Amino acid sequence: MRRLDPRLLRRARDARAPIALVVVLGFAAAALAIAQAALLADAISAAVERGASVADLGGVLASLAVVLAGRALVAWANESAAHRASAGIKSSIRMDLLRRLVELGPRWAAGAQSGALVALATRGIDALDGYFARYLPQLVLAAVLPVAVVLTIIPADPLSALIVALTIPVIVLFLVLIGMATVAQRKRRWHALARLSHHFLDVVTGLPTLRAFGRSRAQMASLERATDAYRRETLRALRVAFLSAFVLEMGATLSVALVAVGIGLRLVDGLLDLRTGLFVLILAPEAYLPLRALGAQFHASEEGLEAAESAFRVIETPLPLGGSRTDVPDLRSGELRIERVTVRQPGRGLAAPCDVSFAVRGGEMVAIAGPSGAGKTTLLEVLAGLIAPDEGRVLATGRDGAIAVADLDPAAWRPNLAYVAQEPYLFPGTVAENVRLAAPSATDDQVAGALASVGLGELDPLTPLGEGGSGLSTGQRRRIAIARAVVRDAALLLLDEPTAGLDEASECQVLATVKALARRDRRAVVVVAHRSAALASADRVVDVVAAGGAVA
Repeated sequence: MRRLDPRLLRRARDARAPIALVVVLGFAAAALAIAQAALLADAISAAVERGASVADLGGVLASLAVVLAGRALVAWANESAAHRASAGIKSSIRMDLLRRLVELGPRWAAGAQSGALVALATRGIDALDGYFARYLPQLVLAAVLPVAVVLTIIPADPLSALIVALTIPVIVLFLVLIGMATVAQRKRRWHALARLSHHFLDVVTGLPTLRAFGRSRAQMASLERATDAYRRETLRALRVAFLSAFVLEMGATLSVALVAVGIGLRLVDGLLDLRTGLFVLILAPEAYLPLRALGAQFHASEEGLEAAESAFRVIETPLPLGGSRTDVPDLRSGELRIERVTVRQPGRGLAAPCDVSFAVRGGEMVAIAGPSGAGKTTLLEVLAGLIAPDEGRVLATGRDGAIAVADLDPAAWRPNLAYVAQEPYLFPGTVAENVRLAAPSATDDQVAGALASVGLGELDPLTPLGEGGSGLSTGQRRRIAIARAVVRDAALLLLDEPTAGLDEASECQVLATVKALARRDRRAVVVVAHRSAALASADRVVDVVAAGGAVA
C-alpha cells in the first residue's frame, strides 16, 4: 500500500477538522522553532559579547520560556488532534469492514481465515494509530519545517542555507530507500501475525477434541513454531528500524557538522557575527529533526498500513449479485417453490444438491432428507438467499403472482425468514438477549413463552452466557436457538437438524412446537432431518441427492 493511498486519504475527509488543525499546528511549530532559535541566539550573543547578566536578559528569557511552553502545547495539541482524527477514521474503516463481511455472507466467511479476520478487525485496524496519529502529522511537519528553516536562514547566511538545502534531499533519499527495502518485510510480518491468530483461534476452538484424541501437545508445538516465526519477523523489523535510525541520525549529524564547520571558519575570519552564527547553528538541526522523526514513525505505521491493505481487499470484494425488488409476496397465503435447483460445490466436482424440485406452502412442514454431503444445508442457504443456485430458481408466490428470490432485495427478503443453523451460535450475554437477537422488540412474556415452548421453561431468561453459550449443554444451546426463531414472526422457518443431540422427550416437544407454528401462524417450515421422529412429523419428505462425485 502506498503511504498516501487515495483510499486512506478519502477516509481522512471524515476527520477534516482535526487534520486541518494538525496542518495549522505544523506551521505553528515551525514558527515557534524559528523564534526559539532567534531568542537563544540573542541571549547567548548578548551574554558573550556584552557581558549581559540574567537580569539584563530577563525579557529575552521570559519570551524564551513562553516559546518553549508554546512548543510543548503545540506538540500536545498536535498529538490530541491526530488521535481524534485517527479514532474517527479507524471507526469508519472497521464499520465498513464489518458491514461488508455481513453483506458477503456466511459462505464467503467460511472460506476465509476466521482468526486472521479477527486480528484484522481488532489489532490490525488499531495499528492505524501509528499512521494517522503519528506518521501523517510528522509528514506535515517534515514538509513544512525544513522549508521554513531554509527560507529563514537564506537572508542571514546564504552559504549555510545552501548546505542545508543540498543535504535535506540526501536524508529524503535515505527515507525512500528504507521504505522500498521494508515493503516485503512488512508483508511477511503481517502474514505471520495473521497465521498465528488463525492457528491460535482454531486450536482454542478445537481444544476439547484435541484433548480427547491426545493431540493437544502436537498443536502446542505447532503454535510454538508459528509464534517463533512471528518473533523472527518482528526482530527483523526492529533490526531494520534501528539500522535505518542510525543511518538517518548519522546523515543528519554530518549535515549539521558541515554547517557548523562553515560557520566556525567564518567566525574566526570575522566574516560572520556571533549572533548570526549562533542563530543558524541552533536552527539548522531543526530542519533535520522532523525527517529523522518521520523515519521512526515510518516503521511504527507499517503494521497499520498492511492491515489497511487487507481491510480494503475485503471491503472491495464484489458482492454476490442480488435483486432490487422489495414487493415480497406473503408466503402465509402463498408458497415457496423450488424448481430444479442445482448448486455446484467449488473444488469438489460435485453438484449438491442436484436437480431438486418441491414446494412448501404456508401452514406446511416439509422435511429435507438425504445422505451426508448431498447438499441439504446448501439448499437451506439457497432458500435463505445466502447463495445463488447454478441452475434452477426459487420462486416466492402470493396472491399477486410469483417473484424469483434472486430478484428480491436481500434486505427485503430476509426479514421474512428465521434460520436455525446446524451449529447455532450464542453470543455472550443473557439467555433473553440471545433470544431477542431475532426480535429485539419481544416482550419478557414472549421470550419466556418461546423458551417454554422448546422445553426450557425452567431456565431463567436472565442467566448469563459465555462465548458460544458456554455454561449450557449442547441441547440447551440448540433449543435456545430454536426459541430465537420461534419468537421471530417470520413467514418462512428454516431449520437445519433442529433436534440433533436432544433426548426423545425434548425432541417431541420441539417438533410439536414447530408443527404448531406452521399450523397456527401459517408459517412455511423447511426442516433438514435425519432422525425418524422429525421425518414422521413432516407433511412431506423431499429426498435430496448429489451428482458427479462421491457422497458420504
